[in-house]
Amino acid sequence: MRALQKLQERIRQKGLKRTFKTLVERYVFFHWELLWMERDLVTPVPPHKLKEHPPVTLVEITTAKADAFARYFGDRVETMRELAADGHTGHMYLDEHGDAVAFIWASVVDYHDKHYYGCTFPVKPGEFFEFGGEMTRRYFGSELSVTAQVELWNAMHAKGCRKVVDVVETHNVPAMKLHLRMGYHEQGRVMHVYGLFGRWKLFRETRYEGSRLEVLRKPGVARALPTT
Repeated sequence: MRALQKLQERIRQKGLKRTFKTLVERYVFFHWELLWMERDLVTPVPPHKLKEHPPVTLVEITTAKADAFARYFGDRVETMRELAADGHTGHMYLDEHGDAVAFIWASVVDYHDKHYYGCTFPVKPGEFFEFGGEMTRRYFGSELSVTAQVELWNAMHAKGCRKVVDVVETHNVPAMKLHLRMGYHEQGRVMHVYGLFGRWKLFRETRYEGSRLEVLRKPGVARALPTT
């Protein structure tokens, strides 16, 4: 009975079509396309019109400080602790109560994402893989989405990195627009993730020419400079 009530509530909130699509992807089959993106660490971010946000404090994530995620990211506390223990560089932003409201991670070694995608993202010398960026709803559409990335780039540049690489899901239009706004450009590579019956995942990589994101670019938005 409880499961039926949850299903009815989800249909009411998201509609029958979206709910059915979600159930099929979770229990039958899904195919995600992850576009590889890159950017140098010194070219300024293009101008933006994002809103200001309440004051936050940048703190590096450590195993001892992972409890700060308990209030807004309660299901991620142990994951955050594990990533810190593995030696990855993580930044979290604390609100006035000391609770983490945003976070972002960087890896200078091949990153095996066992928590979400299930595949391994290779990292070349001189670059780092950016992953796990997230913030609470209160900060959606704010300057924090830019600040968090730039602060991480600066920290990794100080450690000797010259380039940031990451992946963006083709079904996540806001994330793709954010990458354009931040001055990323496409590598022409796609990581495909296939899910079967909620249990198995398969992976393959393909390449493409041209741009998959150009159609999202607003008139007057600066184009990303090629990296070397």
